[in-house]
Amino acid sequence: MEPSSEGQQWAATTSGMGPRGTQRGGDPQRVRSDRPAAFIVAPGVETEFGVCGWILTGLSYLLIVFTLPFSAFFCIKVVQEYERAVIFRLGRLMPGGAKGPGIFFIIPCIDSYRKVDLRVVSFDVPPQEILSKDSVTVAVDAVVYFRISNATISVTNVEDASRSTKLLAQTTLRNILGTKTLAEMLSDREAISLQMQSTLDEATDPWGVKVERVEVKDVRLPVQLQRAMAAEAEAAREARAKVIAAEGEQKASKALSQAAAVIAESPSALQLRYLQTLNSISAEKNSTIIFPFPIELLHTFMAKTAAPASKPSSATA
Repeated sequence: MEPSSEGQQWAATTSGMGPRGTQRGGDPQRVRSDRPAAFIVAPGVETEFGVCGWILTGLSYLLIVFTLPFSAFFCIKVVQEYERAVIFRLGRLMPGGAKGPGIFFIIPCIDSYRKVDLRVVSFDVPPQEILSKDSVTVAVDAVVYFRISNATISVTNVEDASRSTKLLAQTTLRNILGTKTLAEMLSDREAISLQMQSTLDEATDPWGVKVERVEVKDVRLPVQLQRAMAAEAEAAREARAKVIAAEGEQKASKALSQAAAVIAESPSALQLRYLQTLNSISAEKNSTIIFPFPIELLHTFMAKTAAPASKPSSATA
């Protein structure tokens, strides 16, 4: 029987290791593995269960035949579309990798199996107290989405793939954010999420886990730091407002200077401006109308009054 892709992937991840975790090479007699047959696909490797194993297997088959149809209830199992079953016979992993979806058969006396859910799992990383690169203490939490990509490896390589991934996500979050400043945490969340996803995906690949997505949910700052940042932002806004107001005054004064120069060139323009002001005031239906009195008329009357006063003085002389 040809091994499945999951069995080949396991063999690829463990091809550099010999029995009991030692490096292969040297004496070919030491290549006999203590692992199940499906773990190793190299030719010449022992894949038998031994004499006792075959005896137990034969007795189990006879027991199943003699107890039919009642034994069928214990031999036939079903897994859902999103599940896979990893079967062990006499403690050894069965060739062919994980079974499913659908119906599969086991021998109740000597077989055991574990169901593995292949759906995406999401979990919240608890808030982590992190000291940033610029010595600011912040509390950061995140959410991680992952799934089991290889059911066989997730069962045989790690005791609890889900729990191990959660613990690794916490330490990875602390390690990555410890190299970032507070400004980078607040502005570069997407880059931090991508870096954390790639790190987790690479670390969990030998466990048969695929990290789909990582998102940084919230960055909580200390209350005193929040007040200091709020005061700094308010001061910066006030400074910008003053600068904008000063620039507006400067532009308004230049415009008024240009308008005065235009009006000074034509005396009638000032009269037209007076009439326009009266028109705008009367349009608002006000009971009081302020009529501007031209200063030039006062100069005319003052000149006429000064002329008769100078004549008597000249007569007395």
